[in-house]
Amino acid sequence: MLTMYGISSCDSCKAASRWLEEHAIKFKFHDLRKDGLEIQMLERWSDNIGWEKLLNKRSLTWRRIPEADRDNLTQPRAVALMLENPTVIKRPVLERGKFVGVGFAPEGYARVFKTS
Repeated sequence: MLTMYGISSCDSCKAASRWLEEHAIKFKFHDLRKDGLEIQMLERWSDNIGWEKLLNKRSLTWRRIPEADRDNLTQPRAVALMLENPTVIKRPVLERGKFVGVGFAPEGYARVFKTS
């Protein structure tokens, strides 16, 4: 089963949900705020696609984090930062089996899900 991880108020998550529904792709939505975030999830995603792709450096949350905490990040520090601040995770995160994808772009989804 495909799981979309995100935040219900996120515009990218809403757009991705609409796209998946329009293409009859079943998925379960996991709200990172309401349903929680576990270190194992972040480690699994980071190991799969890299913590750099998960970290949204354009977010308002990122800009609010003290510069000292943002400098010289390593995977363990980035994971801890994302665990403490889930809204700094680029959204949505899709996961099915060993597949992990992050962000929303219709053309990317079309390639991944082989739709036209």
